[in-house]
This record gives sequence, C-alpha cells and structure tokens, in this order.
Amino acid sequence: MNEMRPSEQMRKLGVVQEGASVLTEPARPFSLPAERQAAEQAVESLFTSMARIAGVHTFAKGMGIAAPQIGIRRAAAVVQPAEPGAGAIVLLNPRVIAASQETDDQYEGCLSFFDVRGLARLVHHEIDHLDGHLYTARMRPGVQPISVTEYRQTGRAWSYEH
Repeated sequence: MNEMRPSEQMRKLGVVQEGASVLTEPARPFSLPAERQAAEQAVESLFTSMARIAGVHTFAKGMGIAAPQIGIRRAAAVVQPAEPGAGAIVLLNPRVIAASQETDDQYEGCLSFFDVRGLARLVHHEIDHLDGHLYTARMRPGVQPISVTEYRQTGRAWSYEH
C-alpha cells in the first residue's frame, strides 16, 4: 500500500498547498472592533483546523497556522507553543516592529509544503504567511529545505547544539 505524502495528507485536512495564490498575497487586516465577529470566526476556524491536523500528526516543537493556509484571506493566525501548559497565542493584524540582528536557525515544517523542512521560527513564520511570504524566502543563500524523510528531528523537541 502506498503511504500518502505529508503534503497530500495536509491537503486532505483542508490546508492550502504551495502554489496557491492565497499564500503569496498579503492578508487583509481586520478593522477592529468593527469586524470583531469576522475575526472571532477566523480564529475559531483556525483552532478547528489545528485540532483536526493535530489528530493525525504530532507537533513536538509547537504548531502554528495562518488564515491564508485554510483559504481565509485575513490577517489572523494561531500559534500553539510546545511547552506543557502554554496557552495558544492568537495573532490578529500582527506586525513586526523590531528585530534583533541575532538569529536562531532551526528546522521546522510548514503545513503548506509539509514534504520538506527548512529554517524558520514559529511566530515569525506565521506573520510571514500573513504578509504573503513563505519561509523559503528567508533562508540563507545556499541553504535549501530538506526532505522530511531526511530530517532526523521530526516528533522531537528542539535540540540546541552549542
């Protein structure tokens, strides 16, 4: 029996896959508080999708999903950190207002092209989705995503090497 590719599994779970225009266009911000109900509906859809996806895949390093990844062209995302007891982080109209020159490169996956792993960081990764960027655009020159079958840390917590 052929095992389903990870990207196909995500597609069947309702995750928009690489190549769809919704992933490369900036998401429309919410006008708050006027669009509170629309924002709440988007966040509810994100939590529902996260629960469905977590039912078939273990996310030992945390999990995040942005509204464009489920076909909603609005600026909402949810991040569930890996730490036990950590509450979910809901992002509405997020903006990066400052950045450090320090970097922390770790491999992680993207639900929208789950067959590979590349350098990304959870919260910033989701904000990038809302800006219409995929993590591959931020990878250092010469660094390419690796096949999920070659990635050795799937299902394990972050491992920092000194």
